[in-house]
Amino acid sequence: MFEISEHCFDLIFAFDEIVALGYRENVNLAQIRTFTEMDSHEEKVFRAVRETQEREAKAEMRRKAKELQQARRDAERSGKKVPAFGGFGSAGMTSVSSGTIITDTMVEQEKPKITPAPARATGPSKALKLGAKGKEVDNFVDKLKSEGETIMASTGKRGSEVSKALPPPANVESVHLRVEEKISLTCGRDGGLQNMEVLGMVTLRVSDDKNGRIRLIINNNDNKGLQLQTHPNVDKKLFTAESVIGLKNPEKSFPLNNDVGVLKWRLQTTDESLTPLTINCWPSESGSGCDVNIEYELQEESLELNDVVISIPVPSGVGAPVIGDLDGEYKHDSRRNVLEWNLPLIDANNKTGSLEFSIAGQPNDFFPINVSFVSKRNYCDIQVAKVTYVDGDGPVRFSSETSFVVDKYEIL
Repeated sequence: MFEISEHCFDLIFAFDEIVALGYRENVNLAQIRTFTEMDSHEEKVFRAVRETQEREAKAEMRRKAKELQQARRDAERSGKKVPAFGGFGSAGMTSVSSGTIITDTMVEQEKPKITPAPARATGPSKALKLGAKGKEVDNFVDKLKSEGETIMASTGKRGSEVSKALPPPANVESVHLRVEEKISLTCGRDGGLQNMEVLGMVTLRVSDDKNGRIRLIINNNDNKGLQLQTHPNVDKKLFTAESVIGLKNPEKSFPLNNDVGVLKWRLQTTDESLTPLTINCWPSESGSGCDVNIEYELQEESLELNDVVISIPVPSGVGAPVIGDLDGEYKHDSRRNVLEWNLPLIDANNKTGSLEFSIAGQPNDFFPINVSFVSKRNYCDIQVAKVTYVDGDGPVRFSSETSFVVDKYEIL
């Protein structure tokens, strides 16, 4: 009886093949077995959609877990809130002439405290909240781990987007400086720079009140026609005359445990000779599709570009490209229909390279091409050479990090 109840639906389907409108169908046992075991296309589609939804839900859970873990670590590192210092912060560092705000990514702003919502009358809320010593986050991660998911520690950057992040320096002094630049570039497939913009900033962080009254000596060896701007609380006359960043009131100190953008610059040009890395793509039609030749050339030889990825779109549904000559490595992402050309390092000793491949398609199928990279050397040659005390001009130990990343690098 148990076996009959367990297979009741199978029996119903079998009888449905035998009897139709009260009359017996002219079928044999082999045909009935074939009909009942026949694959259903709709069922396959449904299962595929459901599996895709489950994968997306798990990916979203992993992303949320990473964000919550990072938010918890940021909250622990920030400690108690430090009062604002005479306008230092994001409000004073917006661009004047262009209207462009460069503090969104270049300066870590003070994170607002999150006030948990009052509990409902029916009982405490079980939603994930920040500020509860991370217990909810840990429980959420443990649930993911119990389902067989591997949780990686977040680095604070979204891996999808703009660019990878350089690792932080190993030794950070009580006076730490960040020299950061990002580039946004668009050029045509036939040559010609449509627009290039480089935004840069020097950010100061002081973690010891003994080193609050200091000055920064800047080395500016750039000859590209930059627009420089200091913070309103910085002595502009001193910077213009001696390239020294100090407060207007030398008796005051820089704010403690707070990132302060003290100097920023902007370069906007259509001069093709200033393009740091040129990309030339030559697709030519053949009898079976297209033969594509791509080459790069580093024009700014003082740069060292790491983790360079040149992403070339390829037609869908035509199979993988056939790779010919290649410098570096490649990866064909059939899901996104992209051929990724990976180069670990481009510098003066490795300033040119090429890739050849063949695939069915038209010349327009291989644009736009996108480029991403990171660099420990900035494009505009601006660095902090020395840090001194206001009184006595004695040297101050400091650490620094430099990064040059991509916001957008596109060949249309």
